[in-house]
Amino acid sequence: MVETITAVGMVISGKPISEYDKRLVILTKEFGKITAFARGARKPTSQFLGGSQPMAFGEFTLYRGRNAYTVTGMKISDYFSNMMKDIDSMYLGMYFLELADYYGREGIEARDTLELLYLSMKELSKGTIPKKLICCIYQLKTLVINGEYPNVFSCGRCGKKEELVYFDTERNTLLCKQCSSGKKENYLEESTVYALQYIVTSPMNKLFTFNVKSNVLKQMEKIIGQYIKKVVDKKFNSLDFI
Repeated sequence: MVETITAVGMVISGKPISEYDKRLVILTKEFGKITAFARGARKPTSQFLGGSQPMAFGEFTLYRGRNAYTVTGMKISDYFSNMMKDIDSMYLGMYFLELADYYGREGIEARDTLELLYLSMKELSKGTIPKKLICCIYQLKTLVINGEYPNVFSCGRCGKKEELVYFDTERNTLLCKQCSSGKKENYLEESTVYALQYIVTSPMNKLFTFNVKSNVLKQMEKIIGQYIKKVVDKKFNSLDFI
């Protein structure tokens, strides 16, 4: 009898192989990022047809081989690719998958990463807060999970925790009003600093419970975008379409 395992996860990517099969990359809570083959998934009558698409989330039954897994069953609860309301949401969701793929590692459980990915897809499909804010939250919280986020709680020079008004891209830290010496390029409003701190410290279920003004969102996009480019050594194809 073939021994199988079950894992909760989301399909990150699917690549056709042979005439009817697909090679899936799945981010799982229990086993991290895994490669799994879905036999016959490209057939119109296959039980794996929908569940082998990127953004499919659910429970996967797998047979563990020497170098990869084979999918033997699926119970898909969310088809996020079908739930997106516009093309921009779809491409942003694909970017989220690419970033999860970049940080994903086999054999290292990915509970937090998967939960963040799931909640972010939910928000994209609902459309209750701006897509750009969802992106900022997803990016920064991904950095937090992987221990690469910038210092947003104290001045990187004097340690002061008040009047933090400037982000130093070279040192990856906030600076206080006195230590910034009147620099204007990466000036931040108090609300921007608070939003960054909130994302870093909040539990997953509280991440998407706030909104910000447009000027604050622009500052968040700039700072987080600069930091992502600095620490992530990869070009994401989906960003070309956003």
